[in-house]
Amino acid sequence: MLLSTLSGRFERKEKSNAEITVLQAQGGDEQALHDLLFSYSPFMKKTASQVCKRFIDDHDDEYSVALSAFNEAVQKYDKANNASFLTFAHMVIRRRIIDFIRKESRMDEFSHDFMPASEPETHNGIADQAASLAYNTKQQDQKRREEIALYEEMLQEFSLSFQLLVKVSPVHQDARNTSIQIAQMVAETDEYKQYLMEKKKLPIKEIEKLVKVSRKTIERNRKYIIAMALLQMSDLYFLKDYLKGRLN
Repeated sequence: MLLSTLSGRFERKEKSNAEITVLQAQGGDEQALHDLLFSYSPFMKKTASQVCKRFIDDHDDEYSVALSAFNEAVQKYDKANNASFLTFAHMVIRRRIIDFIRKESRMDEFSHDFMPASEPETHNGIADQAASLAYNTKQQDQKRREEIALYEEMLQEFSLSFQLLVKVSPVHQDARNTSIQIAQMVAETDEYKQYLMEKKKLPIKEIEKLVKVSRKTIERNRKYIIAMALLQMSDLYFLKDYLKGRLN
């Protein structure tokens, strides 16, 4: 009960602060606008991700659309007609992302034919789902190809390759799980990560002290561990999911 009360108060305070800053931005305060765009960048990405059904980062076109839509929401927000700025901004971002998806997937005619007449503004009908599915499939395939190319470049710096990674994957599930756990430890420990990036090899002596596997086992799986550590340290989100299915 206490947690719910505190959470509600925090949300109301956040909304209030956002609306005050919006009014300042509408009055010509450029710093207020900058603060809004910076502070609510995660909100924009989350909203875009909900529509696209995939992770959205700074490099995606959808984030640019969300950023522009958020700025539009700032300029058009009217407290007298809209109870919450964030609710209004969410709606504007959602609409602009879906418009972008429709344009990219070239399914405008199909969308208008199947848009439910009772929900012209919600964009939750069959048309949106069909457009999103076609668009997401195309985008994901392209993104995966790009990430594989980037991963190949990363691996080459360590005299590894994607093809070699498939070959050196541990045969047994337990060995794979252990190797991935070691890779995660390396990726999440600053000194191990720095050692790996500078010396292009694992800090095996230090790792051996922390895990219940022999040095020989670590050595045998070191290429796989390095590859998995590099992947976990990267922003290759699609490829991470792809490799889970292929290698783990």
